[in-house]
Amino acid sequence: MKHFFSLILFFFVFHLVSADLLTDITDGKYRAKSVPGMKSMNDGEHYTLLENNKLIVKYSYKTGKAVDTIFNASTTKLNKLEQIKGYDFSPNELKILVYNEQNFRYRRTFTSEYYVFDVKRNELKPLSENGPQEVPLFSPDSRYIAFARENNLYLHKLDFGTESPITKDGEFGTIINGTPDWVYEEEFVATRYFVFSPDSKLLAFVRFDETDVPTYQMQRYLESPVEQDGIPLYPTFQSFKYPKAGQPNSKVSVCVYDDFYKSVKTINLGVEDSDFYIPRIKWTREQEKLAIFVLNRNQNQLDMIFSNPKSLVSKLMLRENNKYYVDFENIDDIHFTNDGKYFTFVSERDGWRHAYLYNINGSLNKQLTQGNFDVTKVYGFDDAGQVLYYQSAEISPLQRDVYSTDAKNRKTRLTDGKGFHNASFSSSFAYFLDDASELNKPNIFTIRNNKGETLRTLEDNAKLAADFDALNLPKKEFFKFTTSEGVALNGWMIKPQNFNPNIKYPALMVQYSGPNSQEVKDSWKIGWEYYLASQGYVVACVDGRGTAARGSEFRNSTYMQLGVLETKDQIEGAKYLGNQSFVDKNRIGIWGWSYGGFMTLNAMSTDEKIFKAGISVAPVTDWRLYNSAYTERFMRQPKENNGGYDAGSPLKHADKFSGNLLIIHGTADDNVHVQNTYLYLDALLKAGKQAELYLYSDKNHSILGKETRRHLYKKKFDFLERALK
Repeated sequence: MKHFFSLILFFFVFHLVSADLLTDITDGKYRAKSVPGMKSMNDGEHYTLLENNKLIVKYSYKTGKAVDTIFNASTTKLNKLEQIKGYDFSPNELKILVYNEQNFRYRRTFTSEYYVFDVKRNELKPLSENGPQEVPLFSPDSRYIAFARENNLYLHKLDFGTESPITKDGEFGTIINGTPDWVYEEEFVATRYFVFSPDSKLLAFVRFDETDVPTYQMQRYLESPVEQDGIPLYPTFQSFKYPKAGQPNSKVSVCVYDDFYKSVKTINLGVEDSDFYIPRIKWTREQEKLAIFVLNRNQNQLDMIFSNPKSLVSKLMLRENNKYYVDFENIDDIHFTNDGKYFTFVSERDGWRHAYLYNINGSLNKQLTQGNFDVTKVYGFDDAGQVLYYQSAEISPLQRDVYSTDAKNRKTRLTDGKGFHNASFSSSFAYFLDDASELNKPNIFTIRNNKGETLRTLEDNAKLAADFDALNLPKKEFFKFTTSEGVALNGWMIKPQNFNPNIKYPALMVQYSGPNSQEVKDSWKIGWEYYLASQGYVVACVDGRGTAARGSEFRNSTYMQLGVLETKDQIEGAKYLGNQSFVDKNRIGIWGWSYGGFMTLNAMSTDEKIFKAGISVAPVTDWRLYNSAYTERFMRQPKENNGGYDAGSPLKHADKFSGNLLIIHGTADDNVHVQNTYLYLDALLKAGKQAELYLYSDKNHSILGKETRRHLYKKKFDFLERALK
């Protein structure tokens, strides 16, 4: 009887722990702490941290000691903020821009009421009294702040406390000055499109004319101008310009504002084709050389143009062509040296992503890195020591390390051990913050010098590691296998708690699978797969063809045929799982979000009926429905590749669908429109197929919210319990 009672108590406690585990995971309990708001100061010997969202504290890299509290939200004069979410120093470090509230428009852009803090006077003043601002930027001489508001640009003069408009033609749905349209924000990952000249007298900005871009309208249901007893009677509409594949993009141009003459002039780029992108503009160290980066519509040709802002004349300095596409992120790895003589450039011309040093006139100086591995990030080039600092996957595609290489090609690995390392260097390149984690080891943040020596630890997440270990959950394990086509693929697997090799368990494959993405890597990430393992599931993830850090040919093998090879590889992964003695090959499921949702539908719509169940969240169901910049980067326009669009379209293969399917979508998804799901459900209906649907009212692509996320993951789990067990 005592044994029976103990057994009942065990199962009761286990059920509570298991139920709490899913909530804890979705609430982010096992998310690693970071080092918030770290910024390197001009002297390269000190850095600042944002502490408790109230203090900006100055620390010494060398000693680790706090040497000053630069900002205290509780003691500022004139105005006070309860807390701040972010801050930026002026170049002379005598002023600080701070903000608290964020009102997001889409995924990245937000407005806020910014304040300017005077370090010497301890005074806090609003940047503007005329409405919220976007992406404010100090001038190099620290005397001006440019910012955006409602599609126009403004200039605030700190010496006089005055504000004046730079542009006046900004209008919703037509003209945007200095901030991105929807597709630039999402696919070129940028929020600011203006930059000061080195002497602070000029401001260059990108002007977007989205007049001809088709409009997308989303209905919102939870709020209405007409209510009765708290019930919104009529939905409202949110309209925005969204160019789908093959549809008109914004027309872009680069303008220069001269504050002395109060004039705005348009630069002549000398580009013949009018259909192009300007993903970045950067000012070089010289006043007469504004670097403008132009991508053609197919994104397989990148031009770096130097424009003279006075004469408005432009000159092509560098052209990069790629038979697939030129990754716009390569532009962020371009660094102009302080002496104005060189710039770094990243190219895949030898089949791997490597760094090169160019003379400022556009001629190649030397290749800085080489070998059969990808350089995944360039941190900068110290022209004083002629040293490049970068991150690469040299040891393994699953790992990242930080390296330096000098003028004599002497390479030094600055990080050690296994796992993923990412660096944030001091302005002098004398020190860096190393963010390191492993598959089963949470992030540790250490300060290292540029020889790779560890000076101290800022955050070790020891409590998180101990708390997670105390759950006695199984660990993730890496595995490799070779497909029937001879392709070697990497994966990770987590086996059920209290694993018994003699039991055949249901299995779920998790994946994203998008171009240049990576889910199988030696870094810390706690998701609901641990909860599934606690409930008796085998969970596995396979990175198929098209994913990152394995060279250009592997990454671009899916070019012009998104969804085709990736589907084959996920099916091969499922077969590999099904061949394991502890997996029931008749109870294998697959799930994914966004691109992963698209892949779930494709994997369940082939002649090989290998997946019993699938969960597809916010899926693309035909690439003609998705935005131009992302889709055409990998697929070109539909008129050039109609067959490729059809080959990877779940809409076109709904008749082959089989299995149990749950589709989930947010009705206010501005990224992957719920239209995708509606069209797919109609295709299933016409094919005589069934699926379950759940919609989250007025939720966007991320389906955010604490209670919403709890509900979402419980719904997914309950579905798997019915569909796989």
